[in-house]
Amino acid sequence: MDSGIDSNKGMTNGKTKWKVFLEVGSTLQAVLTFLFLGVACTLLMFYLMFTSLWPIPTLYFVWQVVDWHTPERGGRKTTFVRNWRLWDHLRDFFPIKLVKTAELNPNKNYIVGIHPHGIMGFGAFTCFTTESCGFKELFPGLRSNLLVLVGLFRLPLFREYAMFLGLLPVSKKSLVHLLTNRGKGNAVVIVIGGAAESLFSAPGVNTVVMRQRKGFVRVALEFGADLVPAYAFGENDLFKQVVFSEGSLGRRLQDLFKKIMGFAPCLFVGEYIGILPYRNPITTVVGSPISVPKHIKATEEEVDHFHKLYMEALSKLFHEHKISCGLSESHELRII
Repeated sequence: MDSGIDSNKGMTNGKTKWKVFLEVGSTLQAVLTFLFLGVACTLLMFYLMFTSLWPIPTLYFVWQVVDWHTPERGGRKTTFVRNWRLWDHLRDFFPIKLVKTAELNPNKNYIVGIHPHGIMGFGAFTCFTTESCGFKELFPGLRSNLLVLVGLFRLPLFREYAMFLGLLPVSKKSLVHLLTNRGKGNAVVIVIGGAAESLFSAPGVNTVVMRQRKGFVRVALEFGADLVPAYAFGENDLFKQVVFSEGSLGRRLQDLFKKIMGFAPCLFVGEYIGILPYRNPITTVVGSPISVPKHIKATEEEVDHFHKLYMEALSKLFHEHKISCGLSESHELRII
């Protein structure tokens, strides 16, 4: 995993051609969904508006307006979609593994910070949005929901697919609902670094963006939800990326696009046809919970205190598991 590129050799050893085909097909599906499905669904619905099938998108758009706030009210997660067999093949492509280091009491609520974002967040998606990595078995009594970009839930049809998987918008209203209206046993998973962190994704690099990301700590204090750090080792090794230096024209354009659209365009390349990720293993390690008291109006000093505790816990988690997850002793975690 040090090189992040050559470790895919031999990953298909012992697998039948049919199994390899299913893994590649499932992974390609996930990549194309990430890159194009939202746009494709939107274009399709608007195209149908100018055909004889116009009543279908018209009725759907009316439904979407009526149903507008459902994503922030817990969505409509379905076990059927989360248990699709193709997620097992996606898991096996890399492979992806979920590791538990401490018990999480199902009588409490948690905000799980997952790092790093990587290009597409395969570790976070597979471990916390599908049942292929055994989250329910490792953490009995807990329900996981991965929170993602709010704008995705404005895209017709795609929003339904996202909610079926249990994806929800990373907004204050969504967090309030999950931590107040669904009882205990909620594991709310947030990619703390967001789109900004994806711009630092490169093989062999372990950089997380979170020194100024304190909103999740404020929410944890407001509702008394314990904080849990998690690190997806290998997430940054799945694609090569053109990483522009700070202040360069390329980086300024990426930052401008991110400010307008909410996500950052990354110039990346993988293997095969260029968009498939490299077959590098991903190990998502879930750390120990940080007990957080309920302070509805927390002071900045309290927020800074628990934010510091979280960063220290994340760093400790990284260094305790980096060697077992394929990194060398010299690898460091860079927090910016």
